[in-house]
Amino acid sequence: MEALLELERVQRVLSLMSSLGLCDGGAAADRFLAQFLLFMVRFPVQPFDSLSMETKFLLVSELLRKATPDTLEEVRHLSRLEADQDISSGALLQPNKKFKMQDDKSTIQAAPMVGFDAMTRAKSTLEDFCRSYFMFHGLDVNNPQSVFKYLPILSFTESYIYQLDASNEDSLDLVSDDSSSSKALERKKEAFDETSLSQMIEPLNGLLRSKGLMTDRLRTELESGIQYWSLERKLCQALSRNEKISIDDVMKAIHLKSFDYRVLNLLMYQLTGQQVNELHMDFLSISEFLVEISDDLYDYEDDVMNNTFNILRMYAAIYGPSEAPNMLAKCIGEAEEKYESFSKKLDPTLSGSYWRRCEEATKEGGKISGHAYGTWNIRPVISDEESFRRERSSKHDASVAII
Repeated sequence: MEALLELERVQRVLSLMSSLGLCDGGAAADRFLAQFLLFMVRFPVQPFDSLSMETKFLLVSELLRKATPDTLEEVRHLSRLEADQDISSGALLQPNKKFKMQDDKSTIQAAPMVGFDAMTRAKSTLEDFCRSYFMFHGLDVNNPQSVFKYLPILSFTESYIYQLDASNEDSLDLVSDDSSSSKALERKKEAFDETSLSQMIEPLNGLLRSKGLMTDRLRTELESGIQYWSLERKLCQALSRNEKISIDDVMKAIHLKSFDYRVLNLLMYQLTGQQVNELHMDFLSISEFLVEISDDLYDYEDDVMNNTFNILRMYAAIYGPSEAPNMLAKCIGEAEEKYESFSKKLDPTLSGSYWRRCEEATKEGGKISGHAYGTWNIRPVISDEESFRRERSSKHDASVAII
């Protein structure tokens, strides 16, 4: 996680450098200078806290005036000697190791961490998961003990996923044609693409392994998240460039989008010591698909503004504004038939409880385009997304000016 946070810091400095006209050495050179500037300001402890920024600047300027490339070679040589001594003395160097296990406890070397914003965003998903999925594990969501017993691992996992999702969506930001902004965005995308999503999610994998919760199936679902983020970038960047997209990629993405619910559900089977119920998983998979479509219809305009994945956006790009609603309605109808078929195979009591939960969720969400028990309402398709963004941004700016 620290690697992801460091990447975000570097990108902010790169943007600042670009605005100041300091970026002209190419992507690799600019990233090196950004990391050097960060290094310059990271001495908040003794014996360096007495040095002002001006003093640090003068010291480094004087050093660089006197130093030569040979000086750097000597320093690199000394650092290699120190590393060799550490290895010979028995020190274990594990730069990519996140956890070192000692009995049943984990000694954290590079702790996976989540931000407050990610935890806040995860709150509604966690509430919905507990209210909708606990019943499939024979648990009463109205019993605080049932919730808080499993909440720590569920909350951390979902918050971690939300944090990675936010970083992925950040790489999809649209900017104006201003050259400096465009260059900064390209560097941002390049840096994000170079950083393996698998490496980003590894701290979470390490935590789940350390708790004895990881299974092959759970690992596969986490990898589904990586596939979804990759597809989202591919599809949304293609839309922003008016390039063709594949219906196969779109359908794969919408099915993968709910991977976090399946991750949480598989964790519950591990936490409760139960075998995975395949009928329940199949039923919930169809339900998740319908809910994702419902959410996409509800968030359609916001997703256009943010250039994020939305099935109606994708259908409009593939089938055109006039035919997209009809094709999406056909897709919804086929999914609802599968949903009804699986629903009849469930225990009647469980089916009834889930039915009531879906009704509650639809009313609480205030959605007119809902789950299988709601009324579907496909929003009017936005044929010119760029014009829509400009118009909506102008209205927002005008309202802010009035306030």
